[in-house]
Amino acid sequence: MTYEQALEKIHSLLTFGSRPGLERILTLLERMGNPQDKLKFIHIAGTNGKGSTCAMLSSILVSAGYKTGLFISPYITDFRERIQINNIMVSKKQLTEAVEATFPLIEQLSQEGIIITEFEYVNALEFYIHAKEKCDIVVLETGLGGLLDCTNVIKPPLCSVITTIGLDHTAVLGDTIEKIAEQKCGIMKSNSIAVTSKQDSRVMNIIRNTAIEKKIPLATSEGINVKIVNTALNGSDFEYNGLKIHLPLAGEHQIENARTVLATIEILRLNEILAITDSQIIQGMAKAVNPARFELLSENPIVIMDGAHNPNGIEAFNKAVKEFLPNKYIIAIMGMMADKDIDSSIKMLEGTLDSIYTVPVNNPRAISPANLTRKCAKYFDEVKTFESAEHAFDVAYEEAKRSGSAVVICGSLYLAGEIRPYIISKVKNDNILNDFF
Repeated sequence: MTYEQALEKIHSLLTFGSRPGLERILTLLERMGNPQDKLKFIHIAGTNGKGSTCAMLSSILVSAGYKTGLFISPYITDFRERIQINNIMVSKKQLTEAVEATFPLIEQLSQEGIIITEFEYVNALEFYIHAKEKCDIVVLETGLGGLLDCTNVIKPPLCSVITTIGLDHTAVLGDTIEKIAEQKCGIMKSNSIAVTSKQDSRVMNIIRNTAIEKKIPLATSEGINVKIVNTALNGSDFEYNGLKIHLPLAGEHQIENARTVLATIEILRLNEILAITDSQIIQGMAKAVNPARFELLSENPIVIMDGAHNPNGIEAFNKAVKEFLPNKYIIAIMGMMADKDIDSSIKMLEGTLDSIYTVPVNNPRAISPANLTRKCAKYFDEVKTFESAEHAFDVAYEEAKRSGSAVVICGSLYLAGEIRPYIISKVKNDNILNDFF
């Protein structure tokens, strides 16, 4: 089996959609020999900040010498980003061999009337690969929710981490923030410990009550005191317990994610679960990478990519733009999924963005550029429709070079994944030409 054939096998399951529930993946994992039971986990759920929190935690654990597995979703550019070891994507050979060994089980279960979804299978592959590679610890990001998310088949983790909770996936998780919080808190288990980011008071009550019910210690990011020294497009510098830390992720929201990570490390050290030194925290934070989260791709002209796609994420994006680009004319290249709260998100950006270029996203859930243009036209005077994201970027980039504007790519991680390699290549070539002349 080739790598391309392995990917085809995985993606052939996409048609079965996303269906909450653990029965199917439990059956599959049992046939695999329950690889998840051979691993230790830090389990992360939340609406926003999960990816950055996972990136920081994984980076610190690697710096501390632990063989660290990482499972994230969605990927940005390469499918293998979803399954990493020591912050390096698994090789094509590793993934192909894993599919070759396990896909016959998918076919066998299908004959028995048990249909496995793509996310369930990818999650099972992650357990299989990380167990086979004998990872010391796995940083495990939930896909959707928590309670019924297929990552939640694990035994009590070393720690459950709840990042900021807001309204998203309301059709599946519930139409109130309380219902969503109850789903997210489903990853909190007895005989474990838990950490939470700063939350809405309604959410915090549910998290605290869950911790009491499960009889587990609960640490909060609010218990972590940091002194912000400097914030810039290339990251933030802050002091924590006398440590001088540089975080190469920009935005006030990333400081909150860092506090959540530090609360997690603190409680794991306090309970003598992990051995991590202060210098390893500094080193790990400095190496944290999370593409498409207010990511600076070019400094002259300024090009920023952000995958925020719900009101909470858009709010954080909005704050960052106002903080770092206060006097800039902003051209936004925007594509979104139709099942997101598009109207609320666009309305929040009114007064922050100056010109909107709507583009298609290669995803069946995406809103068409024409329909997105109609929605944007209610709030913005300058809205243009493009047939490709690449063409939109070319036009925006040349305009930014001419006028000193800034370009932001926003609205969807899927859009970010599609266009990021093109932008990096164009910016790199442009810089080479500039240096030459």
